[in-house]
Amino acid sequence: MRTFSFVTAALFTGLVASSLQTNAATRIKDLVSIEGVRDNQLVGYGVVVGLNGTGDRQQTVFSVQSLTNILQRMGVTVPPTGIIIHNTAAVLVTATLPPFSQSGEKIDVDVAAIGDATNLQGGLLILTALRGANGKVYAVAQGSVVTGGFVAGRGGNSQTVNHPTVGRVVEGAIVEQAPPTIAPTSGLNLQLRRADFANASRIVEMINKKFGGNGQVTAQALNSGHVNVHIPASYVGRPVEFIAAVEDLRVDVDHEAKIAINERTGTVVLGGDLHIAPAAILQGNLSVQIQTDYLVSQPAPFSSGGQTTVVPQTTVGVNEDKARTIMLKNGATVDELVRSLMAIGSTPRDIIAIIQSLKAAGAIDAEVDVL
Repeated sequence: MRTFSFVTAALFTGLVASSLQTNAATRIKDLVSIEGVRDNQLVGYGVVVGLNGTGDRQQTVFSVQSLTNILQRMGVTVPPTGIIIHNTAAVLVTATLPPFSQSGEKIDVDVAAIGDATNLQGGLLILTALRGANGKVYAVAQGSVVTGGFVAGRGGNSQTVNHPTVGRVVEGAIVEQAPPTIAPTSGLNLQLRRADFANASRIVEMINKKFGGNGQVTAQALNSGHVNVHIPASYVGRPVEFIAAVEDLRVDVDHEAKIAINERTGTVVLGGDLHIAPAAILQGNLSVQIQTDYLVSQPAPFSSGGQTTVVPQTTVGVNEDKARTIMLKNGATVDELVRSLMAIGSTPRDIIAIIQSLKAAGAIDAEVDVL
């Protein structure tokens, strides 16, 4: 049996009144990102040693070759065919290098087995070079792998918790060189995380109101997702202070009317700014129950020629509830829709069907996104 949940911005009456009447302003910092100030993804190939017999098997050739190369660099020459070690695992190491990272900083790395190793618990990652998309080495990683899971038992009598073939090395990588980050000098470009013409216009208006002065235009919207800002004369040579001041400004965000439906989990999320046209909803439940009983027919005792048979007896029952009706007036909000549907005892699956029907009838001017 699946359990359904219903989530909405207008779920409780007390919260609805405040959420619909007050539109809290949002910081520009939470709406945009600065062009050139971005994370960089790193990847590398490494070897984890010290496993308790849970490493790669003989069919995983590259882990043995990697171990042989490591030993050769240390002055030990061993042919790959002469090594049978189950305490070593070949892994891919990934990390995210933050912007403006400097040499010597430490970052976390993720380690994932790429062979047939069954558990990385207790392993030690050997020195691994982490490269960017341009092939340059930006960090090196080494350290103990923490999996967050384990495997207990042997053979068919074992228990696995979480995912033991993926682990993490906390502060396991040291940055060797700074990433290619472009620092703003005379101007900066703001990229909206969700492109919207209204939000871009409001951001421009707020920045010009704060830093424009004397009719000067400091910010200009190039499109719905890109705002160009010129650093004013009072902040020349202080771009960091100007960016901090811009990010701290607050604007009233225009939210898109949207309904998200996850039919697999029975979750419905409705935006608080959603309005519904006048509509009447008629809902009724019809249930048909078919039950089959098997009766055994036996011949009389000591009779000849009789045969025991099974006779099915099928009964059909029909139960139809009375139709329940709700009326939505002009300008009805999410709060009214939710309370009305809950009042008539609608389940989340019923609400999903009702919302889809309202959209098909043209009563909802919002985008319905089925996940």
